[in-house]
Amino acid sequence: MASRSVNPDRKASALKPLSLELPEFLCFTLYSANHSFNRVYQPLLKKLKLTYPQFITMILLWEEDGQTVNGLGQKLFLESNTLTPMLKRLEALAYITRTRDAKDERQVRIHLTEAGAKLHLKAADIVSEVRQATGLPEKEFKALRAGLDGLRKALEKSRSS
Repeated sequence: MASRSVNPDRKASALKPLSLELPEFLCFTLYSANHSFNRVYQPLLKKLKLTYPQFITMILLWEEDGQTVNGLGQKLFLESNTLTPMLKRLEALAYITRTRDAKDERQVRIHLTEAGAKLHLKAADIVSEVRQATGLPEKEFKALRAGLDGLRKALEKSRSS
């Protein structure tokens, strides 16, 4: 029988057999919470003709117009083969333009159109409505967000090691 190596920093409770019951999976809890978020966002974003990934892309552009496709992809944790089709749809909606960088033609820069910039005003209430839908007090909201951010970073770190 093969023995498994044990990290001495882990607590004994970490060595207990893991449950294979779906409600015990943290990833399933996150997955189902994500679906719940989508059900709240969808009717709100439909008015703007945006999907959630398009919405968060627009949020980044409202923060800083003229970003590169690569820069947006890094911030959104998306590869360019996923991001480019989405950007094409935003361009078809006349919310953005995509242009080659004059200094480095390998880079494509994303700029808001006037319609895309004006959309910011219409979108401002959406974040507030979704935030209210969580029902979380401010302190818990911030703690949960920080915890999930830490979880994502730990998972990324474990993937790269």
